[in-house]
Amino acid sequence: MKTNSVLRKSIFIATLAVSTGITVLLSCGKPYFPPIDTTIPSSPTFSNPLMNGADPSVFQKDGTYYYMQTNGTSINLWSTKSMSKLAAATPKTVYTPSPGTANSSNVWAPEMFFIDGKWYIYYTAGDGNDINQRTWVLENSSADPMTGTWVEKGKISSAGADFWAIDGTVMEYNGNRYFVWCGRPDKTNINLTQNIYISKMTNPYTLEATATMLSTPEFNWEKNGFGVNEGPEVIANGSKTFLVYSASFCGTDDYGLGMLNLKEGGNPLVKADWTKAADPIFSKNPQNNAYGPGHNSFFKSPDGKENWIIYHANSGTNQGCADRRNIRMQKFGFKADGSPDLGTPVAAGLQITKPSGDL
Repeated sequence: MKTNSVLRKSIFIATLAVSTGITVLLSCGKPYFPPIDTTIPSSPTFSNPLMNGADPSVFQKDGTYYYMQTNGTSINLWSTKSMSKLAAATPKTVYTPSPGTANSSNVWAPEMFFIDGKWYIYYTAGDGNDINQRTWVLENSSADPMTGTWVEKGKISSAGADFWAIDGTVMEYNGNRYFVWCGRPDKTNINLTQNIYISKMTNPYTLEATATMLSTPEFNWEKNGFGVNEGPEVIANGSKTFLVYSASFCGTDDYGLGMLNLKEGGNPLVKADWTKAADPIFSKNPQNNAYGPGHNSFFKSPDGKENWIIYHANSGTNQGCADRRNIRMQKFGFKADGSPDLGTPVAAGLQITKPSGDL
């Protein structure tokens, strides 16, 4: 009877396994059900927009991505191992200016760099009067920028170009460092034309006296709303160096990206050594719900095999440069001449394969 009982039990369990697809094992004549793996596999894709925001900036170090965007009143810092999961990261407020100071209002476009063993944040701020917008520097000696103390290093400017200045970034070239920014030289605030300037850095928070104007709006696609060249970002491809910038007023749907190309072996401080592309390299795509795409940053995939651009755009027409802008990213390649081929903004909601090596 005992043998028949075990046999009947085995037949029942075998039938259960076939009918349900559940793997059932026998242990000492008793059924054993292995634990079910309830882990939800990570999706291999993501979609844009990642989250709301504007003026995105990314810095990579030791497998970590550090992200910032315009806040308006303070500087927040995100830390993540996966850019596709940026929205899940918790930002930390690393700096809030003191009320009533020259850098207390309109805190825009922070960018962070690791220079000579310390962290530096370059950001735009003023006293509330637009004409007084300038670029400023913070320093942190901690190994982890999410910890430690951010110390004010003051305004960064060239003595010959101490006027309205925003969107500062750092360029490293042939063993030297340069500060590149957007400036508006008309101190009467009547001519709103914004240009791109460059100056050599003597240290992370000091510039040499000489500043060179590299680019001014000259093509019609740079003058929608009014003439704007801003948000400079540097990208190198082998021996080639390019400066990608945002053009036209951000409040228009035609805000987009232009590009300067530094001749190989050229001097970054010499305007003639740069060549401007006659057409925008990244612009609106209404059918993909991408209006005013610009103010970008570049980063590599976790395994270093892919190049990615992160930028802001609006999802609808006539939404201006306000709180409705959102953050998007997509992979890009390079053309035969070595210049970046950014393509067109991909559709909002489209499932995109994550960066190579992304978890």
